[in-house]
Amino acid sequence: MMENGTASPSSRRIMAAWCPTLAIDRWRLGQDRPDPSAPLILIGETAHGPRITAVSPPARAAGARRGMLLADARALAPGLVVHPADPAGDHAFLETLALWVQRWGPWSALDAPDGLIVDVTGVAHLFGGEDALMVDARACFAARGLQVRLAIAPTAGAAWALAHHGPDRSALAEGGDPLDALRDLPVAALRLDDAVLLLLDRLGLKRIGDLAAIGRSALARRFRDRRAPAANPLVRLDQFAGRVPEPILPVIAAPVPTVLRRLIEPLRHRDLLDRVVADLALALARRLEAHGQGARRLDLTLWKVDGGVLRRALELAAPTRDAAHITRLFAHKLDDCDAGFGIEVVRLSAPWAEPLMLSQTDLEASAQQHGTSLAACIDRLTARLGAAAVAMPVPRASHLPERAQGWVTPDPTRAMQEELAFHARPLKLLDRAEPIAVIYEAPDGLPRLFRWRGAVHEIARAEGPERIAPEWWREKGGARLRDYYRIEDSSGRRYWIYRRGLPGDGRGGVPEWFLQGLCG
Repeated sequence: MMENGTASPSSRRIMAAWCPTLAIDRWRLGQDRPDPSAPLILIGETAHGPRITAVSPPARAAGARRGMLLADARALAPGLVVHPADPAGDHAFLETLALWVQRWGPWSALDAPDGLIVDVTGVAHLFGGEDALMVDARACFAARGLQVRLAIAPTAGAAWALAHHGPDRSALAEGGDPLDALRDLPVAALRLDDAVLLLLDRLGLKRIGDLAAIGRSALARRFRDRRAPAANPLVRLDQFAGRVPEPILPVIAAPVPTVLRRLIEPLRHRDLLDRVVADLALALARRLEAHGQGARRLDLTLWKVDGGVLRRALELAAPTRDAAHITRLFAHKLDDCDAGFGIEVVRLSAPWAEPLMLSQTDLEASAQQHGTSLAACIDRLTARLGAAAVAMPVPRASHLPERAQGWVTPDPTRAMQEELAFHARPLKLLDRAEPIAVIYEAPDGLPRLFRWRGAVHEIARAEGPERIAPEWWREKGGARLRDYYRIEDSSGRRYWIYRRGLPGDGRGGVPEWFLQGLCG
């Protein structure tokens, strides 16, 4: 798009691809049976409530618009199908597309949140011309379930304007002046901020030709304090025409550490295959060590003589480049491997790698001598039981015991449990607090007797209360506070109970008692 910091409209050809419903299309690609006719919208949380971030064509026909509050949209169309947006996932998907579109040019760039820029200089003849190139690109996008608008122009600004506001699959003639050819497009095609567009509309400047006709001196005086290109129409006009450079950051694929072996004779026996995998693991570990990285995901691909392909994948709990550990993990994955007439090519790659600093070898050796390290133990359990069967508890920002902890994929690098210095918790919490009947000192004194699961327990000692207020941002207005007590019955068993509500608090009737934990 740029060469040595300058734009050259006569030599450069830029293709802009715009997918107006990228977030909707990406959401549908992840569904088993999508319904294209459903009025689907995606929402994001804002300070004023849920707001629409993406709209499908059926939802747009029903009256929903991007940026509208969800409550207003539902008032117009009660049948909207609502799902939460995933901006990080959309950006990652757009980065993947940016690498994929490099089949039509040497490099590409992001036009967030839903566009791509591709340099197609000197490659159109390989597809039979620029029109044929755009036809091929449109067909390839459609095969992936994406509908796009395409345009080719000498500059990135002109290509963007054509893709968003011009006819679909239009190409600006090479050597022409973009300002003269696209003077009838609206000023919104210059990629200006909303505040600037509002000001130009009030001044009666609605087309690019109107803006270019008033002269450079007038625009320079009016917007002399605007430094950002999106806030200065004069800068955008110069970028549009190719008079000034427009810095654009290309997307470069990160190299994936990969090792491959082409075998002289096909393998049919398991012991030989294990030796090849061990050799590949050692070679991959050396490559990862050279870059100071460790593998978090490993892909093993085996090509058979009859054309079949076998794939095995692993996700590790922590970055590693231990060849012996990798070999042991893949040994469980290869038990059901059918070599057929033989395996002739084996490849091992690490598509997900993270920085891994050098560790103290004496500590690692001690862990191997006296027991398995935590990361290795998690990897073995995951390989045998599956990723969904292994999880670790992590603290959450909540004072309520049932919400103060969640379960996530194991990660030995993070703390397993935070210290709660201001209060203690029982060793075991019930999955759901169970109601109990309690006799206590009126009106809000210590409990003296309680019945649980048909048995009566006399309370010998009690400690408390520890008061926990309801979470007003989650609960309704009638939520009641809790008073927790640590108690011990006459047999020496200890429990953790709480009273929900106070007598006469105006938020319900008689307070209720529950047992939530068992103390050691």
